[in-house]
Amino acid sequence: MVRPIQRIFYSAHFAQAYKKLPPILQRQAQEREVLFRKNAFHPRLKTHKLRGRFARFWSFSTSYSHRIVFTFETDDTAVFHDVGDHRVYR
Repeated sequence: MVRPIQRIFYSAHFAQAYKKLPPILQRQAQEREVLFRKNAFHPRLKTHKLRGRFARFWSFSTSYSHRIVFTFETDDTAVFHDVGDHRVYR
């Protein structure tokens, strides 16, 4: 399934969490965002739906240990809510 994303909005929480990332992880997140915009389900992203109390959210990998948590607002719009290691699921 190919799903291009035209618009991404960033929550205030996401912006704060992103600023706290080391520069190398920020660059990795930027590179993955480029893939995400081309296809939200690109295989390298490992995009998946979350479960339990996070059931309304999705996540994709920016590195082996870091994720971006987001929601699809429309077919071509996403909102990034959090970024970080697995603490984002707490």
